[in-house]
This record gives sequence, structure tokens and C-alpha cells, in this order.
Amino acid sequence: MSSLLVFPGQGAQRPGMLAQLPASVLQEASDSLGEDVRQLDSAQALRSTRAVQLCLLIAGVASARLLEHTADYVAGLSIGAYPAAVIAGSLEFRDALKLVSLRGELMQQAYPDGYGMTAIIGLDLAAVEALLAQVHSRQTPVYLANINADNQSVIAGSHAALQAVAERVRGRGVAKRLAVSVPSHCPLLEQPSQALAAAFAGVTLNTPTIRYLSSSRARPIRDPEQLRDDLAFNMCRVVDWRGTVQGAYERGVRLQIELPPGAVLSGLSRRVFEQGRVMAFEGTRLDTLQALLREEGSHHR
Repeated sequence: MSSLLVFPGQGAQRPGMLAQLPASVLQEASDSLGEDVRQLDSAQALRSTRAVQLCLLIAGVASARLLEHTADYVAGLSIGAYPAAVIAGSLEFRDALKLVSLRGELMQQAYPDGYGMTAIIGLDLAAVEALLAQVHSRQTPVYLANINADNQSVIAGSHAALQAVAERVRGRGVAKRLAVSVPSHCPLLEQPSQALAAAFAGVTLNTPTIRYLSSSRARPIRDPEQLRDDLAFNMCRVVDWRGTVQGAYERGVRLQIELPPGAVLSGLSRRVFEQGRVMAFEGTRLDTLQALLREEGSHHR
């Protein structure tokens, strides 16, 4: 039996999320970026895509470093792929900070307003894709962005398009706008992805020492060049989180621990992990998590 650490994406952020983290990590991040990262998690600062993404990276890495026992796999949803790659030993934390800072800026500049993302709950994938086909046009662009669970998808596009889909969902399911101000995981972010890939060209990536699961391919990646491509372009590719979690379970994972902030991914995984354990780092004692990882590790050997 194996264990998996998962790192959440945008929408999981909240003000004050860096407050309880080890001072050493906050200082390391501040030194790398040349700014005080403690200023990034106020309600005002978190209106910025760049601040949100940096906070999620820092919170994920800092919390995972507190675990004495390593997991067998890591996976991250969207921006969560970056702390996953750091903990897997593929990407240096200082490089991740600079790349994520740029990633957030590129996404924000491409779509400063008028766009976003909506979760569709209660409809299967085929029903969601049928609605997108009805609404999508050059004037009202809208795309599938995330496959989160059997009856939960996320779509991305213009405000008008998201509103039009939401009206069609009414009475059949729930359409919930997310705290994300850019249209991630769709072709609208192709150009920012290309710019990020150019920055990635100057960064060294290593073969992961912990197995890295790509949430856009829903399978492990070992080759550093494939990993570079996965990280640079994940902002414009559909996230198949359902497939990623199912793939982990099929590979023998029976313990999933969700790193801060929040427990959104734990909720999505419970149905898949009927024969296993799904835990959120927040709200669980550190010694309990250590013991569970140690236990899974001994089973694994």
C-alpha cells in the first residue's frame, strides 16, 4: 500500500494562510523573491492572482516539509503541481517561487477582468459538454477546465458565457462561481503558457525522487523534460483530477493527505478511496499524520 500527498489549486486560499507557517520557510521565500511574503496573504493582497499562487506554493512546501516521513506519490491541482514538484525533488524551491511569481503575473495580465471559472455540480461530463457546445462562440468563449469527480466539473471563460451556462444548469444542478479571476486550463491561456515555457528553459529540473503524478495527464512523469512541459503548460490544459486520483488508487495508494490550505481535494477523493484513508493536514495532529505515513511505508516495504 502506498501514500499520496495532494496540493490544492486556486480557490482554496484564505486570508492569514501563511501566519502559522515556520518562520524559516517564510524567510527563505522572502529572500528568494526580494519581498516580504508575509504581506501576500491579506484579503486585499489575495485579489491578485500572483499573490494567491505564491501563497499556495509556500503553504504547500512549508507544510509538507514538516512531515518526517515521505509519501510514495505527490500530485497537485493546477498551481498545486509546483509544490508537488518541489517536494518530489524535481524543482528547487527558489526556482519554483520565481516561476510561480511570473506565472501569476502572466495570467493576470492576459485577463485582468471579465473572465473567471465556475464549478458545475450535479451534472455528468457529457451533460456539461453539451451545455458548453450550446454557449461557446467567439463572443462568449467557454471551455471545460477541470474534471474533478463524476458529477463535478469546472468551466472557464468570459463572464457572459459563464452566466449563460449557469442559467441552463438551473434546476438540474448547481453552478458556483469560484474565487479565480482568470480562465485557467483552457486554450485562452496558450500564449501565457508559451511565455512561461521560455522562462522554464533556463531552469534545471531533476528526475523526481518521489513519484510525481501529472494532473493533466493523470499518470506519473519521471522524465525532467516532460515534467518541464507539464508545469509550464498546465495552465492551458484540462485538469483530470478524477483520473489522477483514480490512477493513484489503482497503483495501490490507500492514504491521501491533502496539504494546506483547506480540504477541497479530500472531499473529491472520498468516493474513490472507499477502501483507504483521506486526511486533510489542517485539522489533523502532525503526529497522527506521521504515524499514518510510517504505517503505510512499513506496509509498502
